Amino acid sequence: MVAEKSGKRLNSASELELLCEEIKRSVSARTRTVTICCGTGCLAYGGTKVAQAFRDEIKSRGLESEVEVKTTGCHGFCERGPLVVIRPENILYQRVKPADIPQVIDETLISGRVIDRLLYTIPGTKEKVTYEHDVPFYKKQMRLVFGANGYIDPTVIEDYIGCGGYAALSKTLFEMKPDEVVDEVKKSGLRGRGGGGFATGAKWQSTREAHGDPKYVICNCDEGDPGAFMDRSLMEGNPHAIIEGMVIAAYAIGAHLGYIYIRNEYPVAVKHAEKAIAQAEAMGLLGENILGSGFSFSVKINRGGGAFVCGESTALMASVEGRVGEPRAKYIHTSEKGLWDQPTVLNNVETLANVPLIINRGAQWYSSIGTANSKGTKIFSLVGKVNNTGLIEVPMGITLEEIVYGIGGGIPKNKKFKAIQTGGPSGGCLPASKLDMPVDFDELTRAGSMMGSGAMIVMDEDNCMVDIARYFLSFLEGESCGKCVPCREGLKRMRQILDRIISGQGQPDDIELLENLSETLTWGALCGLGGGAANPIMSTLRYFREEYEAHIIEKRCPAGVCKPLISYNIINEKCPNCTLCIKACPVGAITGQGKKLPVILDQVKCTKCGACYDVCRLGAVEVR
Repeated sequence: MVAEKSGKRLNSASELELLCEEIKRSVSARTRTVTICCGTGCLAYGGTKVAQAFRDEIKSRGLESEVEVKTTGCHGFCERGPLVVIRPENILYQRVKPADIPQVIDETLISGRVIDRLLYTIPGTKEKVTYEHDVPFYKKQMRLVFGANGYIDPTVIEDYIGCGGYAALSKTLFEMKPDEVVDEVKKSGLRGRGGGGFATGAKWQSTREAHGDPKYVICNCDEGDPGAFMDRSLMEGNPHAIIEGMVIAAYAIGAHLGYIYIRNEYPVAVKHAEKAIAQAEAMGLLGENILGSGFSFSVKINRGGGAFVCGESTALMASVEGRVGEPRAKYIHTSEKGLWDQPTVLNNVETLANVPLIINRGAQWYSSIGTANSKGTKIFSLVGKVNNTGLIEVPMGITLEEIVYGIGGGIPKNKKFKAIQTGGPSGGCLPASKLDMPVDFDELTRAGSMMGSGAMIVMDEDNCMVDIARYFLSFLEGESCGKCVPCREGLKRMRQILDRIISGQGQPDDIELLENLSETLTWGALCGLGGGAANPIMSTLRYFREEYEAHIIEKRCPAGVCKPLISYNIINEKCPNCTLCIKACPVGAITGQGKKLPVILDQVKCTKCGACYDVCRLGAVEVR
């Protein structure tokens, strides 16, 4: 019955409400739903094959009327994919393979028994966890925006409507005036999740009051930070929430056309966004005379070429216009003269996905979450040297320690935490002394980093912070559009100085030179990306200065990473001549002396690849 409704145009708020109720009734008629994560990470692990195996097995046993098999967007716990959750109990099975499916159906779906071997095991205690909400990774999160990903099929609009989707749009169009929408967003305290943290309501008001017609709404899904995949996962897993947020923004500022700017490297996100737009148009939730309200708004997709700089607002707009993606000076804000010199609101994916929540539950509720100047929750990609990697959503104000140890499960192999890099390549590296710091826009800025789009990369004692700074600087150098001298020449010169330091040729005044260049870049670059490009240098100099000094003065890399400054050596007392290192050495630099006598490492032949260090189980190879 519900399927017959698909594609039928909805002409009023009441028709939307009736459809929502009908969908809920049809869902409750089924006793079980098997949701399979088919976010990009789980797809890589074989999520599609797992889903197909479920469908085939359910069909062959005639259980289709009792069990629904649903493929969803990313659940967040990417480390343990493919993930399967059996609802309504929320039994979580991890690292599921197609061969496991018959047993899951026999034991769990039919007999009600839990399969131990597919449950998540807490690394420290070895305790098995049955339910998704009891897994420490999920337990300490507040998944207001991202949570729906685990419940809906992003290619089926009825799934979104059945969860209350488009109710905020209906409320906006029939119960609120545009000024009231702007005021509600302003009162909520929502700040842009794309990097700058600008107040969303103020941006909307400025665009609404700007002279010019037409006006535009742009959704920024050009996520270029290494290690970041929040926006991609939201667009893949819940595209209708973003479209709903765009229509509400358009109504508030008086726009009738919008663009979703997605990088071409996100094919699943593009595919799902295209399908969602077509479905919403067919059902009267997008396009002409939305829900019979008289308001019209259309959305087009613009694929980006993958340039990091196109995440910057003016460069993105130049790209949409068909020009080279380069930023311009913002003497006039894009809210007044943006796309084609017309008033334009640009928000990123996560920002827009927050808007329906605010309209549905109210600004007062939303502003009760978070800190004084950073409201709501934030989605972070937690990656690097941490046990539980994936996407997390937490309230603003949570400490870094709760994120790294409470949700992330700590550092693998019980190694020592060294730093966490936040805010993408233009962010900063924060040391262990900042672990108790609450995470919000202002605290991160004060500490020398930034919120950015929300990437968090954890580093342990084996990371060299000079090398880390060079990595991010090299990335930014390669992605610089080259338009302004401070960014084009400054980044190149700073990277050359870091190369010199790492090669053992550092000079006493290199640190001062790096500081001066950083200051020039910060104040002289044309756009925000250039202005923040010195952060990796400045933050590592601020918190890990002694590592720079060790490289320059002592010609030593304390972390044992920079090859020109290290050597591998055999500890004779610990070496029983097991020959593992001899077999591992690709250049024959290690030779044996006979039974129970320590091996000999030829420093001239050694290429410092570290193979001997990696294979030695007795700690007989050391790095100096």
